[in-house]
Amino acid sequence: MAEEPGTAPGSGCRTVKECEDMIRRSLRTPMVRFLRENLEKAGCGVSENFFKAVNCDRSIAGGYVRGKGIMVCSNHMNIQDDVNQVIAHELIHAYDDCQAANLDWADCAHHACSEIRAGHLSGDCHYKRELLRGYIKLRGHEQECVRRRVMKSVIANPHCSEAAARDAMEAVWDVCYNDTRPFDRAP
Repeated sequence: MAEEPGTAPGSGCRTVKECEDMIRRSLRTPMVRFLRENLEKAGCGVSENFFKAVNCDRSIAGGYVRGKGIMVCSNHMNIQDDVNQVIAHELIHAYDDCQAANLDWADCAHHACSEIRAGHLSGDCHYKRELLRGYIKLRGHEQECVRRRVMKSVIANPHCSEAAARDAMEAVWDVCYNDTRPFDRAP
């Protein structure tokens, strides 16, 4: 699940229709095309109807649900980059779900691992995004950001208390942070 990108809850101003257009543009970006191609190579191709624009009650930017696809919360999107970021983040979850035959989203460690990978690999914690969110730190900002965002997402899992989320994140951090698939397979 993607934390809301650099905006206050409910400050997005896009209609579902505007967001659908932004999703279509996002599908042409290099990062999204790369992730979709790798999902296809892994045997889990996704069509355009895998992506849905919806209005969300919760303060989230979007989410991935096994068997249903990726939702982008139109009422929390402001600019094209927000949509691109959500789709890239959620496609990494879809890739993890495709690759791991036993991935259990109710397992705090499994959820934390996919969040670590999505936060690290999607660019969620790029320095400019952190500045826009009001986090100003010159050293170590990326890992600190990934940790903060993993905790926010895993704590939202009804199967994970804050302590369980923190323990799970710490237990899987090194392996998952350093797992760069499918980017390590790029030509």
